[in-house]
Amino acid sequence: MSDSSPTVPHEGGFRPDLDISTERGGPHYAEFSEQVRTLMDKARFACPTDELAVEAIAVLSELNAKLDAHLVDEWTTPAGTRVDLPARGNLTLPPYEIEEATPEGVLATVWFRPYHLGGNGVTHGGQVAVAFDDLGGMASLVAVNGVCRTAYLKVNYRSLTPLNTRLTIRTWVERREGRKLFVAGTLHDGDRLCADIESLFIELRPGQA
Repeated sequence: MSDSSPTVPHEGGFRPDLDISTERGGPHYAEFSEQVRTLMDKARFACPTDELAVEAIAVLSELNAKLDAHLVDEWTTPAGTRVDLPARGNLTLPPYEIEEATPEGVLATVWFRPYHLGGNGVTHGGQVAVAFDDLGGMASLVAVNGVCRTAYLKVNYRSLTPLNTRLTIRTWVERREGRKLFVAGTLHDGDRLCADIESLFIELRPGQA
């Protein structure tokens, strides 16, 4: 794995700004990401024959070997930095699109794909928590214009969260006590509340990880 990152500290594991090129990965990276997400969806529900499993293993092994020659560090990978793509191109996150991000809060549209299935046709609660954690962190960062980390996150599951449905998620800083930011959030399917959060994020001091 190559390391082309600048020799500067990355406090809190975050980049110091959001001025990131949308050209990383090239013009077809968006479709590459979508095909990977689709593979994750298919794999979640697939029950392949042994013949197909062997074929898939061969194809995926060959592809993984090719990708090995193009691995970079977390500071230069397109995944997580492509602000033009859902969830910044981060495949580990449920896809979302930011509608608004100000010191008053973050408003986004999020949707959970077949890969995020929990059971009985609805979203896994852990995936809901992942979305809240990421967007709660964004609300904290924008509010203080600095790096924050999660101290705790409590999710209250109010009703079932559907798959394949565009949902509204909001996160905002309710109050601040020094470096402590108490962040609230809601997830709605139309007028129906699916979940809400109570959380604490801590603003890091310079140089903290």
